[in-house]
This record gives sequence, C-alpha cells and structure tokens, in this order.
Amino acid sequence: MTRTGLYPGSFDPIHNGHLDIIGRAVKLVDKLVIGVAVDTGKSALFTLEERMEIAREETAHLKDQAEIVVHGYAGLTINAARSLGAQFLVRGLRAFSDFEHEFQLTSMNQQLDRDIETVFLMADPHHQAVASRLVKEIVSMGGDITPFVPEGVKRRLMAKAGQR
Repeated sequence: MTRTGLYPGSFDPIHNGHLDIIGRAVKLVDKLVIGVAVDTGKSALFTLEERMEIAREETAHLKDQAEIVVHGYAGLTINAARSLGAQFLVRGLRAFSDFEHEFQLTSMNQQLDRDIETVFLMADPHHQAVASRLVKEIVSMGGDITPFVPEGVKRRLMAKAGQR
C-alpha cells in the first residue's frame, strides 16, 4: 500500500518554511500531495494556477525522494484527503498559537474521518517566523525577502509588486 500524505495550504506564496516541511514530509510517505486550497477566505495575490505552478517548480528537486503531486482543491481538507486516498494530513507548527488552531482542526477532522491521521512537523527554528502574509508585506514595502523564499518565488513576488 502506498503511504500518501496531503500537505494542505494556500501557499500564497510558498516559502522556505513550507519547503522545509515538504522536504521532511517526503521522508515519511511514498506520495506527497501538495494541496493548494482554492478558497481559504484569504485574498490571494497569486492565482490558483500560479500557486500550483510555483509549488511544482520549487519541489521538482524532491521527486527522487517521493512522488510529489500538486493538486488544487476546494472545500474541506478532510474530503480532499479522502478523495485523494491520503492516510495522513501533514501540518507544520511554528508556534504555540499554531498548536491551538491545529488542535481544534485535528479534533474535528478525527470526528469526520478516523482513518486519516494528522502528522505535525515542527518548523525549523530558522523558519519559525516566516509566514506568507509577512513575506508579501515585506515585498510590498520594498524590503528584502531573500532569506524567506527561493529565488524563483522572489522574482515572481517582485514582478507582482512592480519591482526589479
């Protein structure tokens, strides 16, 4: 049986913290689906197609470790996991505030489908403060986002912000 994990998020944009979690998650599963949420209640800078394309580009180097699939989805994450045949949800934790939110989500997901486990990976200390919202804010104010995102993501963000 193929061990399949779903790593869900808006990934607007994908950043080094996400990539750290992905890099560690591929060691745990045979197949990792990066689930790019269609509508998370957040206003996205990048379209769904752009976010999926960026995720594919930035994870291509990991394809020798596990099968990686980038999949857009709408609705409940647990339903996406079920339809994709995932046995695991992969979630990253940065701070205690993340834990409180994730604890609630996990409790609800367990009631919706007890066959799908949630696996938490702690963020590397270098990436604990990184958040897509903050990366977008920094670039919008002309700041340097080099420490937070890969070069390809930086170029795309700079283009969206009208910078060179």
